Amino acid sequence: MRLFIAIPLSDAMKDALTAVQDEMYDNGVRGNFTSRENMHLTLAFIGEYPDKEPVMDALSTVSFSAFSLSLSGMGCFRDLRWAGMDESAPLHAVVRRIRHALAENNIPFDRKRFSPHITLIRKATGTMPGIQIEKVSMPVERILLMRSDRGKHGMVYTEVGEIVKK
Repeated sequence: MRLFIAIPLSDAMKDALTAVQDEMYDNGVRGNFTSRENMHLTLAFIGEYPDKEPVMDALSTVSFSAFSLSLSGMGCFRDLRWAGMDESAPLHAVVRRIRHALAENNIPFDRKRFSPHITLIRKATGTMPGIQIEKVSMPVERILLMRSDRGKHGMVYTEVGEIVKK
């Protein structure tokens, strides 16, 4: 199984993200646009792992209180275009707790520095001159363990577990 831990996005946030994708497309940006149903904020990428149960056991030690996230700006990593998030101490704290729980339980994960972003387009060509993203906020009330499978028309993400909110 290809696994990752993520925050699902509110409809309002997805609306703002799809609106900016539309504007990018209208301005000549091309590439593999992230579908609305696949938009999320990845907190930890585990990758190929044979069983979700050890991961859920590790995550059972992590709890969090509801907090807010807000969209803030856009950028790119090479040919990937993304939407950023405002700085959030509660977000960074829960990511540290998640990654610590994974490490303590010898569950491998991508240890790159956490840089909160939502992928809008992969393999992008074209520039984003003057395109602004609406500053939408949402409460974070769910953190999910997700499974990623290659489908006929791209990736299919399925919820396979949840971190319980305090």
